[in-house]
Amino acid sequence: MDHSIEGPLLPDYGDACVTGLVPALLEGSHEPDWLSHDLLSARRVLLLVLDGLGWNQLQQRRGAAPVLASMEGRPITTVAPSTTAAALTSISTGCPPGEHGVVGYRIAVDGAVLNALRWTTGDGDARRRIDPSTFQPCPAFGGQHPPVVTRAEFAGSGFSRAHLSATRLVGYADRQDMVDRTVDLLTSGEPFVYAYWDGIDRTAHEYGLEDRYEEELADCDAMVAAIIDRVPPGTAVVVTADHGQVHVGDRILDLPPEVTSCLDGQSGEARFRWLHARPGAAAELHAAAVEAFGDLAWIRTRDEVEAECWLGPRLGPAARSRLGDVALVAREQVAFRDPAEVMSIRLIGRHGSLTPDEMLVPAVGVVT
Repeated sequence: MDHSIEGPLLPDYGDACVTGLVPALLEGSHEPDWLSHDLLSARRVLLLVLDGLGWNQLQQRRGAAPVLASMEGRPITTVAPSTTAAALTSISTGCPPGEHGVVGYRIAVDGAVLNALRWTTGDGDARRRIDPSTFQPCPAFGGQHPPVVTRAEFAGSGFSRAHLSATRLVGYADRQDMVDRTVDLLTSGEPFVYAYWDGIDRTAHEYGLEDRYEEELADCDAMVAAIIDRVPPGTAVVVTADHGQVHVGDRILDLPPEVTSCLDGQSGEARFRWLHARPGAAAELHAAAVEAFGDLAWIRTRDEVEAECWLGPRLGPAARSRLGDVALVAREQVAFRDPAEVMSIRLIGRHGSLTPDEMLVPAVGVVT
């Protein structure tokens, strides 16, 4: 993998990517060389996703996370865009976004923009208008039905129905409850458990990658240590993430009139914007975006994104229909404003782009 910032770090869909975790650990369909034989052959497996923990951020703070830092493993790539909705769906299904169709955080669907995490549009709850079970057709966990330990409030959400269909959701209230429920499942004999914790991502969004981030990382390290200490012998504890983070702060850029005059709207998110052209203006929009932001971003047409396999080796018709005409993807530590995107908090840490800080995530583990 090329870790240079000069070009985008594309997902390694054919090898070391989060799409390979579930096929290797649960389905046993292949043995990647980036997971040890001991992990792959363990009697029980816990796959723990720490939302927002990038490989680079972990390496820079090894002292705050000695347990995670000491685990055997290496970095792998997440998917494009490097955002929770797309990446969690790729982890659970083993498919790239071009196949499962969850192509980002805010997705253009039938004249509206769907917030995939909240499953809302401008009209509110979209679960009836946009059926999660048909929006994302790929089976989760290879059609098996493992227990999924996640926040209790996520049960029944549109996004859970889209990316965790036919699983056994086990809700938790807080960090200790998550540990207890995960350990109980493995102790009771479950051969595979998937667990999800979003504290690192939430902290980075609200406080950036400074002291509060390091404190949450240390708390997660202690959480992982408690799980390792309590699960039965012979359990593989595998830790990964959906994306990393960059500290953007107030560096939020407005699109200039030369760009907005060509626009029919935006989707995606602040570091991976899809620009939708008004009829007949796609070429003009691309040229205006390059002129305005060519020194700060990678700018591609939809056809170029497809040809370069950003969303996978195959871009299905549904996924393609949900993309804009031009991808505006931040290379520097900036974000791009969409006036239609309403946020409940000011986001300091962000992700979505194809820089190493966002694209590289851990694939590490230990057998107890």
